[in-house]
Amino acid sequence: MAFVSITRLRIRSLRFMPQFVVQTLRTGQQTKRASGFLGGSLLADRRRTFWTMTVWRDQSAMRAYMTSGAHLRAMPKLLNWCDEASVVHWTQDNLIVPDWAEADRRMRKEGRPSKVRNPSPSHRDLAYNPPRTTGAVPIKPITGA
Repeated sequence: MAFVSITRLRIRSLRFMPQFVVQTLRTGQQTKRASGFLGGSLLADRRRTFWTMTVWRDQSAMRAYMTSGAHLRAMPKLLNWCDEASVVHWTQDNLIVPDWAEADRRMRKEGRPSKVRNPSPSHRDLAYNPPRTTGAVPIKPITGA
C-alpha cells in the first residue's frame, strides 16, 4: 500500500517567482532524503502553475515530511504567493507513480482548495485549465542519506 499526495500551486505574480524557486529547491532536497519517500514528479505547467506528485510508504511518512524542515518553513509563504492552491491524497495498492492525467482527474474529483489570501475566481471550485502533462521531472529518493 502507498500514499499519494498531489499539490497544485499557481504563483500569483512574477515577483514571487525567485523566492518560490529557492524554496522549491530546498523542499526538493528535503523530499529526496525524507524517510518513507518512494518517488514522485514535478510538473511546471502554464501560467506560473506547478504540480507536485509524491508517493510515500504511508500517510504518517508524508506528514512527518510536511511538518518539518524546509517544507514547514515554505508553507506559510504560499498563503501570500499563491492565488490558487489545491491538494488531493489517496492510497493505492502499488508503489507506481501515477501519471499526470490521473493526478488531474483525482484533483478535480476529490481535491480540495488550500487556503490562500488572494484567491483567483477559479480557486474555490478548482476550475483550472487542464494541465500540460509533458515535460515533468522525476523526483527520486536519495538512499542511504
